[in-house]
Amino acid sequence: MIRRRYANLDGIETKKTFNDLMKWRRERRAKKFDSSYQIPVATAKDVGFLQTNRQEPTITWIGHSTFFIQLSGLNILTDPVWATRMGMEKRLSPPGIRIEELPAVDVVLISHGHYDHLHYPSLKKLKGDVLFLVPEGLRAAFEKKALRNTKEFPWWASTEVNDVTFHFVPAQHWTRRTLFDMNTSHWGGWVMEKGQQTIYFAGDSGYFRGFQEIGDRFAIDYALMPIGAYEPEWFMSPSHITPEEAVLAFGDLRAAHFIPMHYGAFRLADDHPQEALERLHSAWSESGMAPDRLHVMVLGETLRIALP
Repeated sequence: MIRRRYANLDGIETKKTFNDLMKWRRERRAKKFDSSYQIPVATAKDVGFLQTNRQEPTITWIGHSTFFIQLSGLNILTDPVWATRMGMEKRLSPPGIRIEELPAVDVVLISHGHYDHLHYPSLKKLKGDVLFLVPEGLRAAFEKKALRNTKEFPWWASTEVNDVTFHFVPAQHWTRRTLFDMNTSHWGGWVMEKGQQTIYFAGDSGYFRGFQEIGDRFAIDYALMPIGAYEPEWFMSPSHITPEEAVLAFGDLRAAHFIPMHYGAFRLADDHPQEALERLHSAWSESGMAPDRLHVMVLGETLRIALP
């Protein structure tokens, strides 16, 4: 049976040649990766509050692209990954909260099938009757893993859980888990909307016109944006935004607040987390946007967010 292959807007291609890969590997061997810098961990965590809270909207950064979000009484996780390794590489910083410390989870949002965003052992450890919302093409894989409470979505499709609407929105990326399944499932971000309260989780993406379209459709309060895995830019740029592009994308979205993610947990590329943060702060300063709209979280930190 011929399997459907998914594509980006405007036919943007992210596939690399074997020669491209070898060139990057040679460049990587010539560089010294500084793993001494670690993302700080919150000294005081709100685990007890998170266990019982069903009223106040919160955003907690676990690490990488994993956030624990509480909205309208729902406990929501994005791209849950508590893995201690990614391939041959050890995790650079620990998850901000242990998976055992989480309360029962209601909804899990998956952006795409790459291993640093979809880790089945983590999903199986979650407490609660979890509903998995996944990109088109992934439901069969979830069902094979006995994760049967799963719904899949094409771009711009949505579903409502309690009174929160979850919209699957475009990103510019790709996916693969084996030699033979490249782009046989889709990729994207998620918008969580409860009345006038809106949180956007961008997933993983290169810079593309879709950010502006998402901003046109939604009035976003908090945008969770990737800033890492961009070096070397000649190799990574179609599928990963730089910190400077993340600030541009945030402007396209016309969101109120920016929370960076997708840095400091795994060595996916050749950039350093400290460099990513320095470039983010520099680009933010140059943009002229108010400092209090940028929230650089530490691991395990909880923002009790003021939403309209």
